[in-house]
Amino acid sequence: MRVLITGGAGFLGSHLCDRFLAEGHTVIAMDNLITGSTDNIAHLAGHERFSFIKHDVTNYIFIDGPLDAILHFASPASPVDYLELPIQTLKVGALGTHKALGLARDKKARFLLASTSEVYGDPQIHPQPESYYGHVNPIGPRGVYDEAKRFAEAMTMAYQRYHHVETRIVRIFNTYGPRMRLRDGRVVPNFIQQALRGEPLTVYGDGAQTRSFQYVSDLIEGIYRLLGSNEPEPVNIGNPGEFTIREFAEAVNQLTGNQAGIINKDLRTQDDPQVRQPDISKARRVLGWEPQVSLHQGLERTIPWFAEELRRRGELR
Repeated sequence: MRVLITGGAGFLGSHLCDRFLAEGHTVIAMDNLITGSTDNIAHLAGHERFSFIKHDVTNYIFIDGPLDAILHFASPASPVDYLELPIQTLKVGALGTHKALGLARDKKARFLLASTSEVYGDPQIHPQPESYYGHVNPIGPRGVYDEAKRFAEAMTMAYQRYHHVETRIVRIFNTYGPRMRLRDGRVVPNFIQQALRGEPLTVYGDGAQTRSFQYVSDLIEGIYRLLGSNEPEPVNIGNPGEFTIREFAEAVNQLTGNQAGIINKDLRTQDDPQVRQPDISKARRVLGWEPQVSLHQGLERTIPWFAEELRRRGELR
């Protein structure tokens, strides 16, 4: 296949580039680098089946020649980013998705939307199945991301129904691994960096809120299978293993040998979900997929990458 990956220089986009190239496909990565980095795809420079285009997908997208698939992963995705870039986040969810879908229609390409567990908001159903419509505050600070993705899903389904574009929607739950931004603002990079520096880990609230963490290779496998499937409606891809934030902090301290412990601070973000756990029965049934990497295995692969990045930047000896 010849594949376009928007947001291809981001954390997830760059791993997708690697996977599709490894499978023998030709990959075009597109990114405006507002949150992505060419560092993530530097190892692909000179690859005969890889090319990079710097472009903002909220503007008209031109790709010469055929395309078989478009994976739309362009969007700020961490609270630090979408709270600092609220308008850009809304625009890429709306205008960017519209432009990417228009290209898919023109090229007769299969389209896969990267959606998020945040469409469920602060859920009142636990775990969250795809049939749950969510509990979202549309005017709160997090609404710029939540509603951008909910709109993107609606737009995707409209193109599927009215323009007969082949569409797929992945709802991504918390994912971590190498190439996460150091200044990401999410739990995994925050905890790992604090632990590597020998600092106490900052837990907001009492730490009883829960998250489900999946390693990036599991997510990429699920996305690859979803693209090749016949399922047009959303599919949760996440690890149903649920941990409290405090339990996760303790695991990071243990694996890094950090003796500084944990400190608690007031909750910092309005509408922060108190629970988050995917119901992956649909992914098991439709894709034959379930996560393979345990939390400890994933952290053992991720911590050394963060340590090397911090050393490279002179922030760690």
